Amino acid sequence: MSTWLGFTLYGIGLLGYNNTVRRFGVSPYLSWITAISIQILMLYVFAMTGTLNQGIKLITYLGIVLAIFWIIMGIFKKFQLKFEGIHLFDFWMVALGIITGNVLWNSPLVHYDNFSHWAVMVKFMTFTGHLPGASDKLISFTSYPPATALYVTQFVHWVGFSDGKMLVGQFLLIWAAAYAIFAALRDRARALTSFLLCLTLAVSFVFNVAIRLNNLLVDYVLPILTIAALVGIFIYRKRPFLLSAHAAIFVAVLFLVKNSATFYVIMIAIYFLYILITNHHWKFRRLLTIPLQWIISLGIGYLPFAWWNWHVKTTFPISKHQISAQAYSKQLNGESHTELIKIGHKFIEQIFSLNSLSTKGIILINAILIITWLFIRLRKRQKNDLLGIALLLDFIFVAYYVSLFGMYILSMPYAEAIQLDGFERYMGSMVILNLFIGAICFAREIDRQQFEQNFQKRNTQAFKSAWTKNIYQLTTLVVTFFSITMMYSEMTGTKFTNEMNHNTLPLQMKRISKPWYHLNHHKVLIVDPEVVDVNDYYAGYVGRYYYFTDKAVGQEDFMMTPEQFKQAVESYEYVAIPESHQTFTTLTQKVFHQHVVTGLFKVTKDGLVRIH
Repeated sequence: MSTWLGFTLYGIGLLGYNNTVRRFGVSPYLSWITAISIQILMLYVFAMTGTLNQGIKLITYLGIVLAIFWIIMGIFKKFQLKFEGIHLFDFWMVALGIITGNVLWNSPLVHYDNFSHWAVMVKFMTFTGHLPGASDKLISFTSYPPATALYVTQFVHWVGFSDGKMLVGQFLLIWAAAYAIFAALRDRARALTSFLLCLTLAVSFVFNVAIRLNNLLVDYVLPILTIAALVGIFIYRKRPFLLSAHAAIFVAVLFLVKNSATFYVIMIAIYFLYILITNHHWKFRRLLTIPLQWIISLGIGYLPFAWWNWHVKTTFPISKHQISAQAYSKQLNGESHTELIKIGHKFIEQIFSLNSLSTKGIILINAILIITWLFIRLRKRQKNDLLGIALLLDFIFVAYYVSLFGMYILSMPYAEAIQLDGFERYMGSMVILNLFIGAICFAREIDRQQFEQNFQKRNTQAFKSAWTKNIYQLTTLVVTFFSITMMYSEMTGTKFTNEMNHNTLPLQMKRISKPWYHLNHHKVLIVDPEVVDVNDYYAGYVGRYYYFTDKAVGQEDFMMTPEQFKQAVESYEYVAIPESHQTFTTLTQKVFHQHVVTGLFKVTKDGLVRIH
C-alpha cells in the first residue's frame, strides 16, 4: 500500500469518528482529540486481548463506514452539523501544521529515550502485532503504559514505518489537542485573542526545547492533553452527561500515556469537582449526585489503568519503573539522610537558578498575569481574576515541585537523583500546562475589556475611540507576527538539530546497513569508539532498535590479546561498525587478515563477511 493511500484511509477513518462525536455534542474544537482518544481506548482493548492488528483494521474501517454514512446523511440533509465558521486561527493551525509535519516527516530519531523505549515499543507492536510479554526481552520498561505508542502504531500501520512517519503520527495527536484551546475563547472572531493563543502555542515549544517535537517522548503530550481535558470540562459545564463522558475519556487516556500522569489527573479531578459544585443550582439531592457523578466518572477513567497495572503485575515478575509502595519504601530506606539532604540542596538551587528555563517560565507567567491585573485594577478601576489565577498557578508549581522531589528520592538511584536527571524536562511539562491555563484566562480577560461586549455588534466601528482602535490593530499585528515567527523558529530549530545530528550513532547506522524489521535474537556487536555511548547503554539501545534484536551490545574497549579478540568477536553473529575504530581495525587485520573500517558484517569461521 502506498503512503498516500494509507494516509487517505487513515484520514477518512478519523474524519468518521470526528463527525460521530460531534453528533453527540462534542465541540468542533475538541472533536479531533476526542476522536483520537476514543480510538486509543479502543486500540487498548484490542491490544490487551491480543488482537491488535485486527483491531487497527477494524477501528479504521469502522471510521471509514461512519464517514460515508455521514456524507450520505449530509446529501439528504439529515443530521447536519452547525457550521462554526472559519477563523484566522484555523489558517494558522492548518498552514503551520502542514509545514511542521513536513519537517518532522524528514526528521530522524536521535534522543536516548526513543531507543530505550518509545520508538522500539512502536516498532515492536507494528511488526509483531501484540503487546510485549515476559519472553520479549527487547522491551525494557515494561510498566510504561502504551497509549501514544498504540496511536502511533495505528498511524504507521497505514502510512508505513519510518522515524519521520512515527513523529508525524505523534504530532497529529499533539496538534489535535492543541486545537482544543480555541474552544475556550469568548469570541473566536477576534483576531487579537485568537492569535494570543496561537502565540502561546508557539511559545510553549520553547519550554519543550529539551526534547523538541522530533522525539516520541511524552513530556509535551501530557500537558497538551491535560489542557484539552480542562477546556472540555469548562465548556461542557452545563451538560452533565457530556461533562462526565469527557472527564472519563481524558482521565483514562492520560493514565495510559505515562505512570507520572497522576499529578495531571489530580488537577483534572479537582477542577471537575469544582465545576460540579459551582455550576448548578443547589438542591438537597445534589449533595448525593455531585459526589456520585464525580466518583463514577473518575472511576471509569481509572479502570483501563487498573487493568494495565494488573497486566504488568501478572505478566512481568520484575518491571522497571513499576508503581509499588514496597519499591518506594526500599528505595527510601536505602538512602542515607546525608544523601537526601544533598539532593534537597541541589533541588532548591535549581529552582532558584535564573539559568533554569522552567524558572524563567514561571517568572514570565507571573509577570504577565500580575502586571495585567494591576493595569486593569488601577488604571481601569475594574476587578479581575488574574491575580487569583497567578496565585493558583504558583500553588500548582509548588505542589509539583514537591511531587518531583518525591520522585527523585523515591524512585531514582542516587547517582541520577543528585544530577537532577530530567529536571527541566519534567518541569517544562508543568510550565507548558500552566502557560496555557494562564493564557486562556488572560485572553478571556482581554476580551472582557473590549468596549463592545455584544459579539454581534462588534465591527471596525465598535471601539471606544480611534486611538483604542489603532492600539488594538497594532497589537494584533504584533501578536500575529510573533506567533508565526516563533513557530517558524521551532521548525528552524528542529531542522538545525537534524543537521547537527548528522554524525550521531543512529544516522551512522543508516549509512552502513538497512534496518531489520523481523524480531530476532541474533547477537549483534555494535563497535562504537565513543566511550559515553557505550557506558550509558545508548549504543546497545540503538542497536536493539535498529536490528530489532534483544541481544545487541555496544562495546568500545578492545584492549585485548589477539586470542581474546578472536574469541570475543566469534561469540557474536554480526558485527556493526558505524564509525571507524582504530583498535578494532588493527586487531581485525592481525587476527582475520582483513581491512575493516565501517559496515555490517556476518561473523563466520573464516572471518567477517560484509553484508550489503
